[in-house]
Amino acid sequence: MTAVPPEAAGADSPRRESIEELFAALESPLLGYAIRLLGERAPAEDMVQEAFMKLHAQFAAVREPRRWLYRTVHNLALNDRRRTGRIVPLEQPNPDGSTPTPDTADTEPLPDEQIIRWEGIGLVRLSLGALDERSREVVRLKFNEELSYQQIAERTRLTTGHVGYLLHHALKTIAAELARTGLIP
Repeated sequence: MTAVPPEAAGADSPRRESIEELFAALESPLLGYAIRLLGERAPAEDMVQEAFMKLHAQFAAVREPRRWLYRTVHNLALNDRRRTGRIVPLEQPNPDGSTPTPDTADTEPLPDEQIIRWEGIGLVRLSLGALDERSREVVRLKFNEELSYQQIAERTRLTTGHVGYLLHHALKTIAAELARTGLIP
C-alpha cells in the first residue's frame, strides 16, 4: 500500500500536520509523559527526540502521528526500563512483614483518550449553553447538586412532571448535538 503525501490528498480530506507542527504541539506534552514514565528528565528528553526521529524516517507511512508518537515514547520508555534494570518490585513487604497485594491497574487514560474526553466535555458545555435558562438550571440541579425531581420541583416551583419533561428534552438536545458531531453513535 502506498502512502499519499498530504499535498496530493483530495480537497475533501483533512489537512495532515507537518512534522514541525507536530513537534511544536507535542514536544512538551510528550516530554512530560516520558518524565512520568521514567522519573528522570535527561532520558525522557532522549526518548522524545528518538520518537520524533523515528517518525521523520517513516512519516509517510504513519496514519495517526499523534497517537503513534505517544505509543512510541511509551514503548521506548519500557525498553529503557528493561535495559537498565530499573524494575520496581511489585511486592514490597508491609511494616508488619506481610506481603500486600499490589495494585497494578493503570487508571490513567492514554493522552489521546484524554484529549477525546476534553473535547467531549467542551461539546457538552457548548450544548448546555444552547439550552434555555430554565432547562440549564434543571440540568445543573439534577447533575451538579444531584437533587431528585421532587427537590428540583420545590426549588424551581415547577411540577415534578414539568421537571421530567425539561430534563428529557434537554438531554435529548445534548445527545443529538453530540451525535451530530460524531462524539457518540
